[in-house]
Formats: sequence, C-alpha cells, structure tokens
Amino acid sequence: MFDYDAELRRYHRRLLPAMNVRPADQVLDIGCGTGLTTRAAAEEALSALGVDISAEMVATARKLSEHLPNVSFEQADVQHHQFPPEQFSLAVSRFGTMFFTDPVAAFTNIARALRPGARLVQLVWQDETHQEWYVEIRRTLADTPATAGHAAFSLADPATTERILADAGFTDVQLLDVREPVYYGADVEAALDNLRSLQMAQGSDRDIDRLRAMLETHLSADGVWFDSRAWIVMAHRR
Repeated sequence: MFDYDAELRRYHRRLLPAMNVRPADQVLDIGCGTGLTTRAAAEEALSALGVDISAEMVATARKLSEHLPNVSFEQADVQHHQFPPEQFSLAVSRFGTMFFTDPVAAFTNIARALRPGARLVQLVWQDETHQEWYVEIRRTLADTPATAGHAAFSLADPATTERILADAGFTDVQLLDVREPVYYGADVEAALDNLRSLQMAQGSDRDIDRLRAMLETHLSADGVWFDSRAWIVMAHRR
C-alpha cells in the first residue's frame, strides 16, 4: 500500500493551520486514508470521523487510532453515504475530493452533513503542468500510450471549483496557492516500487530503465522528491 502520509508530509503541515480545529468542533475527514489528518483533528476537537472508500485504508486507520477515544472511521462512498444531517462543524480533506464521479452531488451530500455556517477546508492539486511528478513521468514515457486525462486534477481550475461548491451549497470560497515537494521514496529503487504500486511505472524493461534514470535526477540526501503545487480551498456551508 502506497504511503500517502510520507508522500504528502509537507502538505500535511500546511493543511493543519488552515483547518484551525477548535475544541467544540465535530470534524468530518473526507477521503481520510490511514487517518493521519483525522487523528490530528481529534487531538484538538470534540470528535472526528474519517471516511474513505478503501477498506484496507480504513482498517489501517482504525489500528493506528486505537488510543484515541474520540475518533471513528467508516468505509463509505462520500458521494452517496447517508450522514446524519447537520452533524459536523468542520469538514476537511487532504487530496480526497478530486475523484467523485458527480462532484456537485458529492459536495451537496457533504453540505447536508454540515451545520449552517460550518467550514470546509480541503487540499486539491493544481493543474498537471505544475506537478513535476506527473510531467516528468509522462515525458519519460512519452512514446508509450498515455492515459486519457487524470482525475487527480479535476478541481485544479479555480472557476470550476468555485462553481461546483456554489452549486452544492457553499459560499465564501477562497483558494490559497501552496507549493511543496512530494516524497516518493528513500532511494531510486524505493521510488520505482512506489510508482509501480501507483501503476505509474508500467512498461518494458527499457521504460523502467528510463524511469530509473529520471528518478536519479531527483534523488537528494533525504530521498526522491518532486516539485508540486496545490490549492487549499476554504468555504462555508450556507
């Protein structure tokens, strides 16, 4: 299982102050993965619920969170899950909202779970041209068949994100530009294994050799890193 917490460690540090969790908050963490953000919220909040579609991720999150009595997790598709209405005062997400098949329906469902005036704070990727990890891999594999589009960038356009959130019942939408490197492994072979686990390193032996050479150029004393840019998106439920 790919270690997203390691990959996104720099962004985690940027998200926490934007979340500004308060002692009375009941927090919903959307696409919680193994629960790092959920646990961080729970340390400050009244309670925190993490939701993810991956059974494996949720099982890991539960094991890692056994020491926290105010944390719970559910395996569910946020787009369709029946949350208690107006339950939460804060919804957060660390790159967990870009893959909805119907984003307006999904964010509308999230809005129903929030109290009027409640905050939504999420990290989403900016355009693919700002993602060195994506650009470098595609360039390295330029003569292999490319996948059509990439859902990870579905909320990259500010106007699109603002429209989706407005249609879903949110207001006061703000986007903060953040730029941090992302981590892919302690060395080249670890990074290559991670790319394979993400299905980003498929191909012939020649392709793998080319990827290995590219990863060498991004190796530093503390591992393989790629530049990237994201939005911290903040809004309020009407």
